[in-house]
Amino acid sequence: MLDWIWLIPFLPMVGAIINGTVGRRFPKWAVNIIACGSIFAAFVVSVASFIALTHLDPSQRFHEVTLFSWIATGSTSIDLAYLMDPLSSVMTLIVTGVGFLIHVYSVGYMHHDSSYNRFFTYMNLFCFAMLTLVLGNNFLVLFVGWEGVGLCSYLLIGFWFEDQEKAKAGMKAFVVNRIGDFGFLLAMFFIFMHFGTLNFREVMAAAPTAITAATATLICLLLFLGACGKSAQLPLYVWLPDAMAGPTPVSALIHAATMVTAGVYMIARCNILYSMAPGAMATVATVGAITALFAGTIAIAQNDIKKVLAYSTVSQLGYMFIAMGVGAYAVGIFHLMTHAFFKACLFLGSGSVIHGMHDEQDMRKMGNLRKYMPHTYRTFLIATIAIAGIPPLAAFFSKDEILWMAWSGGFKAQWALGFLAAGITAFYMFRLVFMTFFGEERHDEHVKGKVHESPWTMYVPLYVLMGLSIVGGWVGIPEALGGANHFHHWLAPVLDTGSMEGARHAAALVGDIGPSAAYASGGGGGGEGHSIIEYILMFASVGWALIGIAFAAFCYLKRTDIPAKAAASAKGVYELLYNKYYVDEIYDAVFVKGLVALSNHFWKFWDVVVIDGAANGLAKVVRATGGGLARLQTGQAQGYALAVAIGTVALLAFFAAHATL
Repeated sequence: MLDWIWLIPFLPMVGAIINGTVGRRFPKWAVNIIACGSIFAAFVVSVASFIALTHLDPSQRFHEVTLFSWIATGSTSIDLAYLMDPLSSVMTLIVTGVGFLIHVYSVGYMHHDSSYNRFFTYMNLFCFAMLTLVLGNNFLVLFVGWEGVGLCSYLLIGFWFEDQEKAKAGMKAFVVNRIGDFGFLLAMFFIFMHFGTLNFREVMAAAPTAITAATATLICLLLFLGACGKSAQLPLYVWLPDAMAGPTPVSALIHAATMVTAGVYMIARCNILYSMAPGAMATVATVGAITALFAGTIAIAQNDIKKVLAYSTVSQLGYMFIAMGVGAYAVGIFHLMTHAFFKACLFLGSGSVIHGMHDEQDMRKMGNLRKYMPHTYRTFLIATIAIAGIPPLAAFFSKDEILWMAWSGGFKAQWALGFLAAGITAFYMFRLVFMTFFGEERHDEHVKGKVHESPWTMYVPLYVLMGLSIVGGWVGIPEALGGANHFHHWLAPVLDTGSMEGARHAAALVGDIGPSAAYASGGGGGGEGHSIIEYILMFASVGWALIGIAFAAFCYLKRTDIPAKAAASAKGVYELLYNKYYVDEIYDAVFVKGLVALSNHFWKFWDVVVIDGAANGLAKVVRATGGGLARLQTGQAQGYALAVAIGTVALLAFFAAHATL
């Protein structure tokens, strides 16, 4: 079965081609079968490939399929080839599994859209690009998928391009990602220059002896710049909240299964390089921790239901980068997986709310929706409990393990920021639940009496994702809680091959306490490494989340006057959070308007001074000279003969005079 892994990206591509070329002539049910069927078929192949890997010895769970030689010059050959290993198998299952559920949900959500076939064409294309990214066996194939998801995000965020603001949001995502992609390209050039190959396994095998720590740091920092763009970390996170302009299924696909996970996956794939670069690891962990808290504080003051979830995604991605920066690569991928489940459920749930509220997204105009939308309410509530980190739901195991790895690895400051963000997450997510599904009805007049539950095509995927939000973390229960941590052991052949010395050195850059035995062994807090401190931190994390939930209930259920009073008494802080720290305004003033002003000055200098001044002056000289010389061209043969005769006499006189001297 492993020889057929090329079908995983190929099938969605075929679906995109069919719906994109002739889908307009098809009835909607035919478009549905092609779009959803292609993703489901890819999921079946992914499951079969995963099963095939389980039958192999852990050290042999690497299978490459070469389709053809792509670039061949001299001794260099770069193939269009796919790699199926434990890491890529997890990613393909997430992309195709969650992607299929989002496709099914879209059947109901987009039913009345006039560009139905175009929407599913882009969705299939998005999955094809992401699958190419995670299956590519070298940096160049990964980069094709990397750029592909960037293109598809532009097409889908700006799907309703007739609206100028939505079109601008798509362009913003495209432009911001180009900044990160520049870093990725430079890193790829450096890798090829030092290794002579772009194949992942060849680069990672040669890295410990082929390059110095300084070179590894440079490469890793450039790769991280690319990851900051794709996975929306400071300072390149600004495109992701605006990506809410697209249809809600697009938001779910971007946030849960495709684009924003690309940067995390790429760092995990390059784990050996990062383990050689302690400075880069410390940078990754620090940026991730700051982003987690920064985005969480913004989410507190947002009233658009999708904007709250958008900043939540930025914050949760920060946790994944904390894990990558402390060398806990498997834990970061673990949280990537659990996040895909509950965040897809939350985004699709918000879409169900918007659908039932006739396109209303302001939570201040909602309230008591549990009465009208019981399926949406149940699934949304469970997913919210999951993201809050309450056991035994999925995020408890993945997020708590990230915090433990940060603490035990000596990254105390990063742990503190992540710990604070955990309580804030619980608060703003339950604020969303209480404002939307509880309390008095604050519906606009045109909505009253028309609120309704979504069709089964929308709420059935919600129940599946709700179930995964509950049990999805059980495959990674650590030894400290009596589990076997199957997820970590599955990824061990890929992610535990890097030396933990890099993590130790990175910890030394930010703290004096080195990693514990559990951390150094990569055990995820298991085995002989766990201690009473681990249990204390675990209970503290859950307790802090419960405090956040209780405070949200007090403010938005019991004393509903408190939020308005708090906003009025701390107006400056509220305005700062509500306006997202004015980062967009700062970027616009410094970079956008700054570049426009610079280009205007350059244009004026080049056009006025160079073109109108120097160039025009030179042109006038040439014209005058040419005009004078033109008078010599009379067209009269006798005149030319006279000139030749005079010249001949002059030359003879010159030579005669020279000979006399």
